[in-house]
This record gives sequence, structure tokens and C-alpha cells, in this order.
Amino acid sequence: MTKPAIPFPPCKFAAHSGPRVWLLTSGASPVSINLCRQLLAHGDSVVLCIKPSEATDDSSARAVDFSAFWDEEVLVRQGWRSRARIEEMDARSCPIPQYSHGDPLMDAQLAIIGTVEELGASLRTTALIRDQFETNYFGHVNMIKAALPSMRENRSGHPDIWSLGYEVAPFNIKVTIVQPNVEINVLTNPITAAPQQPQYSRDKNPAPLFREIIEGLLRRLNSPPLAAPSGSSEGHDDSGGLSSDDVVATYPQLSEYTRRQLLAETINALTAIGGHDNPPARHIVGHEGVASVKEKLKTVSEELEDFVEASCAVDIDGESGSLQQGEADNV
Repeated sequence: MTKPAIPFPPCKFAAHSGPRVWLLTSGASPVSINLCRQLLAHGDSVVLCIKPSEATDDSSARAVDFSAFWDEEVLVRQGWRSRARIEEMDARSCPIPQYSHGDPLMDAQLAIIGTVEELGASLRTTALIRDQFETNYFGHVNMIKAALPSMRENRSGHPDIWSLGYEVAPFNIKVTIVQPNVEINVLTNPITAAPQQPQYSRDKNPAPLFREIIEGLLRRLNSPPLAAPSGSSEGHDDSGGLSSDDVVATYPQLSEYTRRQLLAETINALTAIGGHDNPPARHIVGHEGVASVKEKLKTVSEELEDFVEASCAVDIDGESGSLQQGEADNV
């Protein structure tokens, strides 16, 4: 039986001449599931790239959510199954060129919590950073490398959430960095926290740390207990939360309504921008994100003005080798 639809306003889509193929490289994530739901309802086709473990591991919360979406919605709703496809892949293998005909491409994320010192304290925590780079950076690089030849040949395409716009612009390939609120990246991905160092504990550091903010949010959302990551021999301390003495991991389990409400702005931004003829190079999602970026730009501008004389004082006269005088006054 088809699940009753949760009432949310339909997303806006960029103007296009016909159905498109969307390649979602983190197909089992809540963002991809909710985006896929909108795309299939709109009439587009979707290729969902998932890790082999997400296709076979029935104990993973993310795999369970994806399996429920596929079995109870994609396979049931009329016309969806013929326009949706699953591809198993990981960050190092990218069997996707056949799908990248010039349509939108999305990426994957992995959330790690810890200060620079904490993430470099042991071989185990250093491995967390390497794993994050494999997913968040090299995973993107491999996907783009696999997709670009086809996009370049077709002189069309729109990778979302990457930054290579200048070099691919001659091939009519558009690039957009989509920047959602921090809650999106944290609450829709597996979270792993490095052991907290004493110097950053609550009694010695009164500043509100990101670790504590996320820990309190997870408790309010009634997320499952923290545990050692799969494959790790380390134990865990339930009482310590994300401030444990060991590496701990969790996956935020939100209600379906909460998840859709959390992702609504981001999904609408992706559908509105994906495949647009003249998309922005960077798109900030949500009022809070826009306010934060404006405040940051204001701070950067003020600091630039405060130190503009020192910045311009290093200009060299090419003929005499002397410093240019009065440059700061002309800025």
C-alpha cells in the first residue's frame, strides 16, 4: 500500500525542455531520498548511487530508511520504477559516465566532530579525518572526473556542490556550490566524534563548543545511544555522550515529518537551481544562512578597511624597486 503523502508545498523547478536525469551520489541519504521523491513526482529520472553496505546491511538505520523508501514508494507509485535506478559504488569507484549526459549531479557528506588537536591525537582519530577526506573531497573529485568527459562532449551539465566553474565554463557546464544550514550536514549524515581533550572540557572552557551544541540537539531528538563505530575495537561511555573518552558514532534518527521539514528549504533550492540556464556560483539556503553570510562579509569588509594601508604598502614599483607611495589613499 502506498504511504500517505505528508503535505508539503511542491518544489519549484528551473525551466527545461524535457525530462532530465539526476545523478545523486549519496543515494541513501535523507537529502537524496527527499530530493528523489520530488524529482520522480516531477517526471525526471534519477540514478541513486549507494554503497554496497547500504544495499545489504539491514541493521543500518540509513539502509533501513532507504529500503523503506524504495519498497514502499518507488516500487509502488505509478511510473516511478521505470525512472529510478540504483548503482552500487564507493568513493573510489565511479561507474557513472553513462548517466552524466549534461544533467544535475549531487554529492555526499560525512560529519566528524572534534577540534584540530583532538582529531590528531591518535592514529584512530587521524584515520577519521582521512575517511572524511575520502568521502567529502576525493569522493567528489572521483565523481566529477567520471562525469565531466560526457558533460564536456555534450557541452552541457550542472554539477551542484563543487567548485571548478572557471575551467569547465567553455564547455557550457554550470557549477553551483549549494550551502545549506549546518544542521543539514550534521543531522542527515552519520556522526563520529573524536575523544574530547581535557583542555576543551566544560569546566575549563566556558565557550559553547559545537560538540556540546550537537550533543544537546541529539538528546532532544531522542537519537539512539552512541556507540563505537563499526569495525572499531574501542569501547564507549554512554554517560559521556559526544564528550566520551573514546571514539563514538551515531546516526540521527528523525521522524519522517521532522526530516522533511528540516530538508524542505534545501530540496527546494536544489530543484530550483539544478539545470538552470544561468545558475549562481554559490547559493545560500535559508534565512539564517543568508544572515550569517552577510554578517561575515560585513566583518571581512571592516577588517579590510582597517588594514588596507598595510595591505597596499607592499606594492613594489617595477622600475625602481621602491615601495609605491600613496597607494592606500587611492583605494
